[in-house]
Amino acid sequence: MASTQDLKRRVRSISNTRKLTKAMELVASARLRRSQMRIEAMRPYADRMLELMAGTAQAAGAVRLPLLERREEVKTVAIVAVTGDRGLAGAFNAQVLRRSFALMREEQAAGREVKFFTAGKKAQSTVRFRGLNLVQAWTGFSDKPAYTDAQAIAHAVAEAYVNGDVDRVVCVYNSFASALVQTVTVGEILPIPIDVLEATKEEDEAAHAGPVDFFFEPEPKQILERLLPVYVETEIYRALLESAASEQGARMTAMRNASKAAGELIDTLTLAMNRARQSEITQEILEVVAGADALSG
Repeated sequence: MASTQDLKRRVRSISNTRKLTKAMELVASARLRRSQMRIEAMRPYADRMLELMAGTAQAAGAVRLPLLERREEVKTVAIVAVTGDRGLAGAFNAQVLRRSFALMREEQAAGREVKFFTAGKKAQSTVRFRGLNLVQAWTGFSDKPAYTDAQAIAHAVAEAYVNGDVDRVVCVYNSFASALVQTVTVGEILPIPIDVLEATKEEDEAAHAGPVDFFFEPEPKQILERLLPVYVETEIYRALLESAASEQGARMTAMRNASKAAGELIDTLTLAMNRARQSEITQEILEVVAGADALSG
């Protein structure tokens, strides 16, 4: 049985740990609110940009652009895995990597080569540790991604797609539902899905009760050619923001659970410490009584 001093040291150590986890929970909670505000601010821009792209595509008619081109035979697939730079967030990083590797096995079983682009230190280190084909990695912005970070990733994957280095690009990230729920999402980035334009066109026509005529300057094809890369940047930026909010929500939940577990352990150790103290006091009383009996005898 552990001594009273040992139990006191353990209680003190766990109490200090609980202070840290409580502080981390509060920091994650504040960052989560900011991340949610950034997502809400970005959504109207993304929706309007999709409407503009759909209207331009409708005016341009049948066009052949590199980012819309669908390869007849897909030989190489690029997976963009979005994780955090730090741990202590429960299964946040692990579930993205698990889904990415499952997707990799599916593509390899179909005879396709898989290349990785990663955002976040956890994805970078895991992919390198496994000796997989890592084309490019970005780190240092998982807590607060900027649009320029999304642009860097979008330009890299778009260039790989246009050059024929990859035939398909998918993004794996945690989609934010709530502080308790983060859903692993697999989204196709390239080629740009045709159904995205078609669905948006139908919504636009329904909203305006019929087609709307516009004058385009320059030609619709040229405008669409400029908008498509912006769409890729926006989709990746959305994934980065969703991942940032999910990371803070997962960390807040994990730290709350850790604080709760620490409190329960402190209660258990305190009870054991009280029992040990009572046992020591009882032992001292018995020794005193035994000594008094020996002297009186």
